Amino acid sequence: MLSHTRMSVHDKPAEGASGGGGPGVKRPVVALALGAGAARGWSHIGVLHELAAHGLRPEIIAGTSIGAVVGACWACGRLDQLEDFARSINKRTIFGMMDLSFSGAGLIGGGRLRARLEKALADIRIEDVYPRFAAVATEVGSGHEVWLTKGPICDAVRASYALPGIFEPVRTGGRWLFDGALVNPVPVTVCRAMGADIVIAVNIIGDTLFRGTVVGDAPVVENEMIDEMPVRSGMSMLRDRATSLFRRREDGAPGIGSIMMDAFNITQDRISRSRLAGDPPDVMIKARLDGVGLFDFHRAADLIAMGREAARRGLPDIMDHIALSPAVTEPSI
Repeated sequence: MLSHTRMSVHDKPAEGASGGGGPGVKRPVVALALGAGAARGWSHIGVLHELAAHGLRPEIIAGTSIGAVVGACWACGRLDQLEDFARSINKRTIFGMMDLSFSGAGLIGGGRLRARLEKALADIRIEDVYPRFAAVATEVGSGHEVWLTKGPICDAVRASYALPGIFEPVRTGGRWLFDGALVNPVPVTVCRAMGADIVIAVNIIGDTLFRGTVVGDAPVVENEMIDEMPVRSGMSMLRDRATSLFRRREDGAPGIGSIMMDAFNITQDRISRSRLAGDPPDVMIKARLDGVGLFDFHRAADLIAMGREAARRGLPDIMDHIALSPAVTEPSI
């Protein structure tokens, strides 16, 4: 399993340790930039598994949105738990994880997802994990790109995936923040600023725009949701309304949720093209995710396998860059 091959905070190499190139010689610092892409982000898990299987352990991980979720779990040694959770999702439980809000700043309050994250990441702070981690978010109002490199890692992750209009924004560090994909969908620049010599980017947005596909049948509310919500005659009406937010109408028009996600995806696609053209990674990993929608969270098994295959295709390029990277000789004392 991955937990047997990854480096934890206790495995952090000592300052000045050589990386196999002889005394006083350091390996190049390898970073991983995990991009945004909603459900498609489960493929990041497969990428990390495949890299770890070949002994590749990034020293820096920067993530945006779902990339921040996966990257944080990897850095905290919780990737196996995240994978178990992802694989447990099916078509009939997706809406059971969403606490819908019709009066707040987003369609989904996010309380249930927050509770799961807090349980998994507890009181872990970003500055205490290794590899080094950063999450990208956007400041509400100003549009400033914010790199979260200190503080509770759970808050940073929540801010990074808070899609405008879908999830409520998160207040952290005195700022209201939401999804970092609005400013930096694939955070290559963050990795470089953190000292990376080689940046491997995982872009899951794709070259062609895709449509989010959502469960069409009526969702089943799990026991935990029933416990938290009062039983009343109007429950079925609430469920129907929740489903209709993301389902197409009889005349073929998409629901408001689908419209918002499509608009967000178009913006994200254009921004990522511009950012990557200005600061391309050393190696780009692109999974073949055609036919996978933004809301296909129930397809974790397929997506993880797709991520492994994408990483496998990129391995020769990664190894070439590491081999050709000039060694950094540390001064002798």
